[in-house]
Amino acid sequence: MSNERVERRLAAVLAADVAGYSRLMGADEEETLARLKAVRKTTVDPTIASHRGHMVKTTGDGMLIEFASAVDAVRGAVEIQRSVAEQNAGVPPDQRIEFRIGIHVGDVIFDDNDIFGDGVNIAARLESIAEPGGICMSDDAYRQVRGKVEIAYDDIGQQSLKNIAEPMRAWRVRPSGQTPFEVRSGSAVSQPPVLSLPDKPSIAVLPFQNMSGDPEQEYFADGLTEDIITELAHTSTMSVIARNSTFVYKGKAVDVKQVGRDLGTRYVLEGSVRRIDRRVRVTAQLVETAMGRHLWAEKYDRDLADIFEIQDEITRSVVGSTQCQVVFSEGVLAERSERPDFRTWDLAKRGWKEIYGLTSESIARAREIGVEVTRIDPSFAKGHQLLAAATYHLALMGFSSNPREMLEAALQSAQQAIRLDDADEYSYWMLGGILGQGLGYHDKAIAAYRRALELNPNFLIAFGSLGTVLALAGRAEESVQNSETCLRLNPREPGNFFRFSGLALAYFVAQDYVKAREWSEKAVQRKRDWWQGHALLAVSFALLGEQDAARAAIGDWLLAIPSATVSNLPPIPFRNATDAERFRDALRKAGLPE
Repeated sequence: MSNERVERRLAAVLAADVAGYSRLMGADEEETLARLKAVRKTTVDPTIASHRGHMVKTTGDGMLIEFASAVDAVRGAVEIQRSVAEQNAGVPPDQRIEFRIGIHVGDVIFDDNDIFGDGVNIAARLESIAEPGGICMSDDAYRQVRGKVEIAYDDIGQQSLKNIAEPMRAWRVRPSGQTPFEVRSGSAVSQPPVLSLPDKPSIAVLPFQNMSGDPEQEYFADGLTEDIITELAHTSTMSVIARNSTFVYKGKAVDVKQVGRDLGTRYVLEGSVRRIDRRVRVTAQLVETAMGRHLWAEKYDRDLADIFEIQDEITRSVVGSTQCQVVFSEGVLAERSERPDFRTWDLAKRGWKEIYGLTSESIARAREIGVEVTRIDPSFAKGHQLLAAATYHLALMGFSSNPREMLEAALQSAQQAIRLDDADEYSYWMLGGILGQGLGYHDKAIAAYRRALELNPNFLIAFGSLGTVLALAGRAEESVQNSETCLRLNPREPGNFFRFSGLALAYFVAQDYVKAREWSEKAVQRKRDWWQGHALLAVSFALLGEQDAARAAIGDWLLAIPSATVSNLPPIPFRNATDAERFRDALRKAGLPE
């Protein structure tokens, strides 16, 4: 036996070939080769590169591609199949170039720039049972991508693959949105299929209309649309239809219900741009496609002092507001579902809807749902994330008699969510809140929020929460900047009373008690049972020397929350001990019972 060391590694292997290649070559060799080369150059190679894949080799009609991640492999495969299907739209069925793709995650041997072993063989055998234009993956690959890739799957059961000793469970990917277990007849059909909805909430951004009457302004409308698509794609909780698929509707009168059926999306974002002299007006509206319901609409009027800065600001605002409305709408849809066997995704969405109720009862229900989701599927990161969020909010909002114990439990759930999926911005957002606003680990909390914003730069709630922790850490100026960014770009967020009290905290730390009073008044007006808003309002009046107003604020607080006392308040973990002392002394001065 050779003593030469063999290099092995774990890889996601994608094998592909062209369906009916011999027939195509028999009909026209030169045309087929030219078309195949064009598809590889314009579609396959750029897609592989964008998903961090490596083309190991090509063999006539076949390709062998290696990825470091199953998620990248599946996303790349879906993008290739969708792009090729679009290119085939006007091509007769017997002349189409269609790939069959197989994907497996397994051990491979690397030698002389090639890969070998069962990992490769299984991917190739899975490719052989895929339909033309389809993708088939092993159960090993499926477990890696479940809940992380915006597609639907069919379990096709145990498959006996050629030269593979044991039958293997396999899954069919439905990127084109066929109904489950639909069998293609091989004959041309007169109507396109109605696309099924993926597990994640799905959205299509239609080209914004140029209402300026000046064709030269098309670039602004198109650029805004493309920016919104790009930024929404950073969101781990949504599936976003690619630009090439939505721009086919440019300049056409569309029925959003039909768009939903055509593209397999639950939501459509549409809008218009009107530019006159040095001003621009942008309108945007979010529509739920099944019923044509308008969920949200906004209008932006801006001076065009810096066109790119304006474009960035509007993009971030639209994206942030869209995220918020989709999360809430998904919770309502899941709650109304009549299926007796809720999927874990549906349960998680119901749970987030309950959190947005922001009452002790609704958050307690969210926590029960989180416990149930983690029981059904302990490997589902969203379940642990939901459990962390509900447990944390019960402590934060004063709905727990033992907030420290709840915060410790929330921390464990958030950490488990991140262990299961370290690319979900919501889990890092929760981790930041628990560490910073709950346990007082300000620097670790700030790092968690920064990570959430790296994953999704338009995650506006994270800007607001970061602002609050920066205030607690004594960094008032930075705090105000982050909180104001959140409010300016996401003014309709249901939890903006947190932002108001965060700004009040920042101005309290800066000893600007007039502004602290103004923002705490807004917090109390928005959320009557938000203890922190009442506390900051009473503190601000006391420190301004307005004792009658301070006592009135305490009275109003006790009407809303009769059990409030100095000793049983949830923690406000100021970094500076002098801030904490000043806060509690002012509460006593205002008349809050000890």
